[in-house]
Amino acid sequence: MSDQTSSPSDETRQNSALQHAVIVGMQPDQSPRVLEEAARYAKLLKAPLVIAHVDVTRFVTYEDPDGYVHSAPIDLNIEAGLAEFEQVQAAAASALKGSGLEWTARQLVGDPALAIKQLANKLDAQLIVVGTRKRGLGESIREFFTGSVAARLAHRQHRSVLVVPLEEAVPDDQAEIWTE
Repeated sequence: MSDQTSSPSDETRQNSALQHAVIVGMQPDQSPRVLEEAARYAKLLKAPLVIAHVDVTRFVTYEDPDGYVHSAPIDLNIEAGLAEFEQVQAAAASALKGSGLEWTARQLVGDPALAIKQLANKLDAQLIVVGTRKRGLGESIREFFTGSVAARLAHRQHRSVLVVPLEEAVPDDQAEIWTE
């Protein structure tokens, strides 16, 4: 289920039904382990699961007093963010089919850590679940400029953040973590 085209009053109603949720940050083609762990904790905590995809190609222009966020694209190709959100929704629907878990998907915009923090505040979330970043030079450069989403969440809000490894662990005797 998606809240992508909700009106301000719809969003307020949906937010009240999702209070104390577990929020999981998802990207297309992300390791399924992240969603599995989030679903496991949502079941343990008897909480709804909110799957958050952040469209980094859009930015917040202003926010209404009731919390409804208005955004604008950085790039004129806004289809990319929508396609990614649809991929995330399809992956979640497939993975959670038959789980009996109450879940919804939200597309957020802007900086991932700030957008997830704001959603967590609106829902008074119990837990935020994110994955580690992929290895590689491109991801290293991105993290250099923007910082780790997990680290920024852990330092800029009061909720617990569960960080799920995406890949095989780096051996202890390997000096460099990102060798590409």
